[in-house]
Amino acid sequence: MGSTGVLLVDTGATVAEGAELGHEVRELFDRSVTHIALTHPHFDHVFGTAAFPGAEVYGAVGAAELMRREREELRLDAERYGLAPGAAAEAAERLVVPRHPVSGELTLDLGGRQALLANLGPAHTAHDLAVFVAGRGGAPEVVFCGDVVEESGEPQAGPDALPRRWPAALDRLLALGGEDAVYVPGHGAAVDARFVRAQRDALAARFGVS
Repeated sequence: MGSTGVLLVDTGATVAEGAELGHEVRELFDRSVTHIALTHPHFDHVFGTAAFPGAEVYGAVGAAELMRREREELRLDAERYGLAPGAAAEAAERLVVPRHPVSGELTLDLGGRQALLANLGPAHTAHDLAVFVAGRGGAPEVVFCGDVVEESGEPQAGPDALPRRWPAALDRLLALGGEDAVYVPGHGAAVDARFVRAQRDALAARFGVS
């Protein structure tokens, strides 16, 4: 959060979930969300975006086109993972795609505070975005990783993953974040650079890349 803007990273799996996130932001900061960064185009990270009609929405280049093209597949995937059909249908019908594509790096000025959005290249999906926010008062940088890092279990490599490119994306994440950053996975608790590096090495071994 800055003096003129509030950035939310991902919006949840339903419109109702997005609305609850918006309520929590207002409770915490007495401000509404002005900017949204979608880390990748999976339903559990993007289906709540319709709850923020005034926000500027950012995503990796190509994510918007994929979401438009695969709207029905996103709905079906949500149902396969247990989302109620009505909630999945509502979110798919009201799907909001990124209006601001990020092809390399983009800095958002939120008013006295900046956030760096970085397209990591293909990894967990073909369109992975990370968000880097400098800490205040000497606090470490915070890196929002999306699902290129996962703490709650092994990283999930679904049919849209590009596993041979995944270690390189994590190398870039670590290069931008550095050793002292706090890394926030798409699922699970915050971790450190050592955890990210170990997960990178495990993925490289799993998929036979260096």
